[in-house]
Amino acid sequence: QVQLVESGGGLVQAGGSLRLSCVASGSIFSISIMGWYRQGPGKQRELVAAATSGGTANYEDSVKGRFTISRDNAKNTVVLQMNNLKPEDTAVYYCNVRHRRSVWREWNDYWGQGTQVTVST
Repeated sequence: QVQLVESGGGLVQAGGSLRLSCVASGSIFSISIMGWYRQGPGKQRELVAAATSGGTANYEDSVKGRFTISRDNAKNTVVLQMNNLKPEDTAVYYCNVRHRRSVWREWNDYWGQGTQVTVST
């Protein structure tokens, strides 16, 4: 019973910035990984960035140096700061959370419904 609420998508010009937020709520016991995926028009879903609870971050090569992922474990929140946006970043962005409800249970992936990011030329 984990719900994800995404916010921050929108329309920006190339070179602009957006800040995506994802908040997990419900019966939270333990979250290992929080991250963002995206799927552009006619493209496969790809990992954009992910972060562990310990602060380790991983980025897709094309966003390195432009995007920053951060977590607030106390608030069960993950934020993706996107700077110097390019038209190629246009996609639906999905929050992803890996969670388990006890140490005896398996890890499950939860997904947000997606938020549209559009970068105009």
